[in-house]
Amino acid sequence: MGMFEDDGVSYKASMQRRGSMSRKERPRGRHHGLSQQKKQEIKEAFELFDTDGSGTIDAKELNVAMRALGFEMTDEQINQMIADVDKDGSGAIEFDEFVHMMTSKIGERDTKEELTKAFHIIDYDRNGKISPVDIERIAKELGENLTLGEIKEMIEDADRDGDGEVGLEEFMRMMKRSSYGN
Repeated sequence: MGMFEDDGVSYKASMQRRGSMSRKERPRGRHHGLSQQKKQEIKEAFELFDTDGSGTIDAKELNVAMRALGFEMTDEQINQMIADVDKDGSGAIEFDEFVHMMTSKIGERDTKEELTKAFHIIDYDRNGKISPVDIERIAKELGENLTLGEIKEMIEDADRDGDGEVGLEEFMRMMKRSSYGN
């Protein structure tokens, strides 16, 4: 028996009975960019944490689901996540809304992994910090001619602890600020 079938009644059919939206109004179930394994994990998390079988997840259920998927979230973050995707104002998230939300959260986690890899590439001497020498070396490899003043300015922009180098957390903060305009 499939994950969303219970005594021969499909999940989709039960959702259509519960919801007032017509089939055309419902978001489509296409979720590009996720592996089958990730899609299955999200599906299982949704079903597991939809404890009352309503086809929706409320704030309490969402918090538990996010933890199960490896995200520690504050109540404020959970409420904001619901508000961001809860189009009908019900205070709960339907399955397609949950998949859309998780796709973006997984993308954020993948971005962090990519930034960590980039940090380690730039940190040539592997001391856990990006120094002016590291930046000069990578700039030359990329065909960029940076002055010592430009390199120092880059370091100063990201260097929160004032040690003249950029640690991983400082690098993450700087890259997110420059990428997302925060």
